[in-house]
Amino acid sequence: MSNFAVVYDACVLYPAPLRDFLMWLALTDLYRAKWSEKIHQEWIRNLIAERPDLTIDQLNRTKQLMDNNVRDALVTGYEYLIPALDLPDPNDRHVLAAAIRSHSSLIVTFNLKDFPARELAKYDIEAIHPDDFILDVFDLDASKVLEAAASHRRSLKHPAKTVEDYFDTLLRQGIPETVSTLKSMSFAL
Repeated sequence: MSNFAVVYDACVLYPAPLRDFLMWLALTDLYRAKWSEKIHQEWIRNLIAERPDLTIDQLNRTKQLMDNNVRDALVTGYEYLIPALDLPDPNDRHVLAAAIRSHSSLIVTFNLKDFPARELAKYDIEAIHPDDFILDVFDLDASKVLEAAASHRRSLKHPAKTVEDYFDTLLRQGIPETVSTLKSMSFAL
């Protein structure tokens, strides 16, 4: 298992297709995925607000599956760091604190403006868009990323997805460069 650790911000866990793809990638052991209970609470709260058809029990089951299947992902003991951190949105300090505590080098987030490079550099941490992150992981081991994507696509049952449907789903997740790269190797999916 790699020593390279990354924290997933709640915004990349909120949309189920992206969350699931990131979980499949975490299982490759190319890096160590991290999150906290507070990050879980945030994505679950936001998803319940948008999707009243989902129940808290369903989302807690998803949370439990995440915690049980990705080794040592749950970060604890970071709370004491929060008051000393300075970010544009004080509500994001817990994410940076989890990254510091878990010795992560990246925060995977859509909200790059909320994690200024100048502030994160103090802790040798960078914020990265999920599209760029997935491409970086692809550079580490393309075959493992392709395997994760193929496993993810095959896991989608309601409804099942053709390769093109799968690409359309990923495009809607805001990762167009990842889709472009995967399309060039669609035979593997």
